[in-house]
Amino acid sequence: MASSSSDKATEKAPSECPFCRGARFVYARNTEGKPDYSQTVPCRCVDASVDLEKQRRLVDYSRLGTLRSLTFDNLLPEGRHGSPQNRVAFKQAYEAALNFSEEPRGFLVLSGPSGSGKTHLAAAVTNKRIESGHAVLYRSTPDLLDDLKAGFASGSESPFSEAFEQVKNVPLLVLDDLGVQSDTAWAKEKLDQLITYRFNHELPTVLVTALPIEALDDRLKTRLMDTRQAKVFRLAGQGAADTDWPEGLALQRGMNFLSFDRDRLNLPPEDRDNLSRAYQVASDFARSPEGWLILQGVTGCGKTHLASAIINYRYQAGQQALFVVVPEFLDHLRSAFSPDAKVSYDELFDRVKTIPFLVLDDFGEQATTPWAQEKLYQVISYRYNARLPTVVTTRAALDEIEPAISSRFIDHQFSMVFNVTAPDYRGDASHSKARRPAPRTPRPYKK
Repeated sequence: MASSSSDKATEKAPSECPFCRGARFVYARNTEGKPDYSQTVPCRCVDASVDLEKQRRLVDYSRLGTLRSLTFDNLLPEGRHGSPQNRVAFKQAYEAALNFSEEPRGFLVLSGPSGSGKTHLAAAVTNKRIESGHAVLYRSTPDLLDDLKAGFASGSESPFSEAFEQVKNVPLLVLDDLGVQSDTAWAKEKLDQLITYRFNHELPTVLVTALPIEALDDRLKTRLMDTRQAKVFRLAGQGAADTDWPEGLALQRGMNFLSFDRDRLNLPPEDRDNLSRAYQVASDFARSPEGWLILQGVTGCGKTHLASAIINYRYQAGQQALFVVVPEFLDHLRSAFSPDAKVSYDELFDRVKTIPFLVLDDFGEQATTPWAQEKLYQVISYRYNARLPTVVTTRAALDEIEPAISSRFIDHQFSMVFNVTAPDYRGDASHSKARRPAPRTPRPYKK
């Protein structure tokens, strides 16, 4: 049955502007506010549709995808979890991101493990800029590099040079998952060119990474640590257990790769080279821990600093890890037999044995009683058989350690032994030469 004209009008009405009735134009108004029938002007519904079309284009351009729903409105200013200190840190990052979204300047760097809220903050910045009518490009680093590589293909809609220039000069770039990309020379070069260009031209940029800033490439790290142009915020993850330092280790808490002095100018060149290699070995192990790393050297040579930096790196990435000073660990085990102990013996012992990542500091400084040897052997044997990543620092030569334990340390299929030859940093190059362990050639670490 054909629809009547009144039916058609009814069907059409909801989509028509009540002012122009679909004509898209209305009569102008004179100074008295009365209709001027001699001229027409675009209806305000035209401006609204233009705004909607512009926002649609900005959303498409941003490449936000499913992150379009992540805004400041559905983000708690103090986060959803963590200690009071973590909540304060998140609120500072929240306020900085909100201010940046209103007036973007310089670099905003958000660092933290999965679940810390850093991606939500970055997406909220992007969405707020889009709502204000500004162009933003949001890409994960691996996806961006894939896009650029695709530009080399014949017939590509976006040739490499054109795509790269667009990314370099976009008014606001939000780059997520920094540090997750492939570590090829080409990827390093393109990222360095991109970030250096935006840094030098002071183009607003948001960088999001799960890695500690000090673990990034040196050139990139230098720019992100420049407080004149970059603001860095470190966020904590959801897991509170085994992702923070226990009481009594405040000194180790502050040790990271950035604060490690590998250029001690008072040392001979061979010792400076040794420190530089020790730094690189520890940094590589922190990024990709497999097997064991044994750091030998005299007191004050830097081995504990490197082991602490590795733990701090793991904590920043939201990974479970534990730093244990061996003599203190044995003392805690003994005290766990007390009826007043807060942690049971089995709970403490099992935690050290099974933690996904462990540092055993000052190995060999413990009392050499049969009981102590047995407990340490049980820890070492368990972790060796389970292939759990472990770092050991020791002043002792390996032939001075119980053979049942040292045989696992020197398993070259599983462990790397690195001798830090530098003397105690509190002395100078002429001190402590005779107290160094006999130099050992570092053996390749088998991946």
